[in-house]
Amino acid sequence: MRPRIAIPADTLTEATNIINERNAAFAPRPLIEAIIKSGGLPVILPSVSSTLAVNYLDLFDGIIFAGGSDVDPTFFNEEPHQKLGPTYLRRDQFEVSLAKAAFEAGKPMMGICRGMQLLNVALGGTLYQDLSEESHPTLKHSQDAPGNFPSHHVNTEQESRLFKLIGARPYVNSRHHQALNQIAAPLHVTAWADDQIPEAVETTDSDQILAVQWHPENMFKHYDYSRAIFADLIARASK
Repeated sequence: MRPRIAIPADTLTEATNIINERNAAFAPRPLIEAIIKSGGLPVILPSVSSTLAVNYLDLFDGIIFAGGSDVDPTFFNEEPHQKLGPTYLRRDQFEVSLAKAAFEAGKPMMGICRGMQLLNVALGGTLYQDLSEESHPTLKHSQDAPGNFPSHHVNTEQESRLFKLIGARPYVNSRHHQALNQIAAPLHVTAWADDQIPEAVETTDSDQILAVQWHPENMFKHYDYSRAIFADLIARASK
């Protein structure tokens, strides 16, 4: 049996004249394909009341928190910065509750871009709402190149699981304007850009969480190190 990999869905919030597309739940096709080609079975979870999130736990063996809009800063006790992008409170409420429940249940977890930020917030960390709040950025972290093209390198910690999977200095894509600030206690940073912006985190005492700031699902077809990240999740979810 293939391990079941949950994807908490994004929501179509744009105006539409088609009634069945109003606030429709969806998941990125490249992410679905990456899970299938890695040996998993994707299970898409629509955002429902946060009180119901725990009821999903028996439906999956591992979970990926995907990219999307900015995380609402009220989850880390801040008001919105002038450069905060679009947010969607219902998705945040659901995913924060689901992340906490999945963490407590020991479910293998992966985060992608916003998903890494969401996991950090759910477990007690904070974010820079915009990279202009951080004093060190010198690189372009929101690329103008097509999203499946790499745009800058990251440096991985030699003792990390990530280093064993993708090597010391992979070339990755980059589509974010927020970044991790205070790191949640269960996590530690295992990759950085050259300007010291965190690019990956892992759980300190286990292999439960591996999250990256880039989008490996968009580079899955052409880069071995992107495939390795998904293969790792499938292996963890198969235990």
